[in-house]
Amino acid sequence: MSAFDDLVADGRALTDVRLGSLTTYKLGGPARFYVELLDREDLPLVADALAGDPQPVLVVGRGSNLVISDQGWPGLAIRFGFAFTEIGIGPEPQCLVTAGAATTLPRLARETVNRGRGGLEFYVGIPGSVGGAVRTNAGGHGSETADWLVEAEIFDLAEGAFRTAGPTDLNFKYRSSSVQSTELVVSATYRTAPIDTARGQETLREITRWRRLHQPGGTLNAGSVFRNPPGDAAGRIIDEVGLKGFAVGGARVSDKHANFFEADPEATAQDVYDLVQQVRDRVLEETGIALVPEVQFAGPFT
Repeated sequence: MSAFDDLVADGRALTDVRLGSLTTYKLGGPARFYVELLDREDLPLVADALAGDPQPVLVVGRGSNLVISDQGWPGLAIRFGFAFTEIGIGPEPQCLVTAGAATTLPRLARETVNRGRGGLEFYVGIPGSVGGAVRTNAGGHGSETADWLVEAEIFDLAEGAFRTAGPTDLNFKYRSSSVQSTELVVSATYRTAPIDTARGQETLREITRWRRLHQPGGTLNAGSVFRNPPGDAAGRIIDEVGLKGFAVGGARVSDKHANFFEADPEATAQDVYDLVQQVRDRVLEETGIALVPEVQFAGPFT
């Protein structure tokens, strides 16, 4: 009996949980083991189980920017539960804001503005969570996570220990950080600034309007598929190559924004993977630009 079998017997872990329902694409098969972290005390338990029964680790988060293989994930999938959705807003003059890993970015943007704190408005249009935002240096509308982060609390599954990491430690780059697959972002603390609430709410509305006008809504997608090359936009390049509407199986390049790939209900994760590969190959062949995927593929793909 493995260490994870013990967690399953105790009700702290599940087996064969389909991960597709936890992602924005709604695609993908089951995880061998699945843990939803109910509180901080669960973290050392998971670390101990991994020490006794090593497994590849996947942090699911809000499931945006993530495509799970049709065969599923062959190891441990982790998701932060409700206890990690708290937001703490400090007083002036520091105006520090601390949010748990599972806090959704639109909620964080709105709650900080409603409390007279500005800076995180750009989060309102990003369908992710705080943990993923730190891990990927999420951004948009001229700002990114690195601009506002003071520190992040990290739990290292390999070491079984908590640590605090600042922006320099996290080595932020465009849509990336040095956070490893065995490191979990537990919470993040941001600096903000006093703001007029009415003006901040108008900024939120403007960003939301812009997103609705320029990006597809109401479809199965994972947001931006490729990172923008320096000084250019992946969507513009894909459009220039003439790939809007290009489809592979049940997955297609959006007619509204070429860096968004939509999936039909009958699509497979492999369809999405193949579409990404074919678009990347066509762009490289016709422009010489090697697009780098922003979306994460988890599990086996062919």
